Amino acid sequence: MMESSGLRRLSKLVLERRRKGLVELLPSAAETLRGTLRERYVTCGKPGCKCARGERHGPIWYLSVTLGSGRTAGGVIATEQVERVRRWIENYHQIKEHLEKISQINRELLRRERRPKRK
Repeated sequence: MMESSGLRRLSKLVLERRRKGLVELLPSAAETLRGTLRERYVTCGKPGCKCARGERHGPIWYLSVTLGSGRTAGGVIATEQVERVRRWIENYHQIKEHLEKISQINRELLRRERRPKRK
């Protein structure tokens, strides 16, 4: 998205059309997830297990979410859920990116409303 100085050069109609287009590109909010999906390979600690010889168990998929104040939450994700979780995380990033662009446009439109009309 253009910086606000670039938005200043666009007409009100162009800005409104751009904003409408961004809104139409928003993924479904019901299919969003904030977090990080990690693939892990682990050892179980049993002396006779294959992982004791270096062949770890996995992949195990783990979803991690930062809650604030340095706290995190998460859990294991089933292999059959991985693609859906990836898609939801990507949707979250798309929504966040598009909302920032919409906010830039809205700030420019508000700035124009505050500006006194020239006669």
